[in-house]
Amino acid sequence: LSPPSWLLLLELNPVLHPLNWLLGNWESDIPGEGTFPTIKPFRYTEKLYFSHVGQPVINFMFNAFNAESKKPMHRECGFIRIQPGTNKVAFMIAQNSGLVEIEEGELTGNHLKLQTEKLARISFAKEPHVQQVKPHMPFNICQICRVFQLLPDGKLEQTVTMVTDNQPLSQHLHITYRRSS
Repeated sequence: LSPPSWLLLLELNPVLHPLNWLLGNWESDIPGEGTFPTIKPFRYTEKLYFSHVGQPVINFMFNAFNAESKKPMHRECGFIRIQPGTNKVAFMIAQNSGLVEIEEGELTGNHLKLQTEKLARISFAKEPHVQQVKPHMPFNICQICRVFQLLPDGKLEQTVTMVTDNQPLSQHLHITYRRSS
């Protein structure tokens, strides 16, 4: 996906400068690993697109493909905001599985750690359902925890852990990307 030429002329909103390391297109070099206690381990490739239109928000789209068959798998799209004057970041995500999610967290340099704040799903979403946060749960227990980190070699790493209504917190995804544009 190449942005239109007029988009390249737009200045990045100053609020987003701390997140400018995410901007651009990223592709996995080698397949990522997907695991969870209730599913067979799988390998996948993924393309990430982070862009802006001059507003104080980043647009994103994630497309995952089966590493062997190349068939489309999981898709996510949405928006990223940063609270001005802070390191607090929010992802607003719509998934092709019928899940809509708000993840919030903190940005420390080139390290972004997020956790689910709100979840909603279509009435016929596939089970098991990602677990809703209970008020008595400690901060480090969440439904979906996502960490993005820009590595010293310029690659981007993403790790996702999650809790479902029948499984404890477990790593679900791990993948590394290279910038493709």
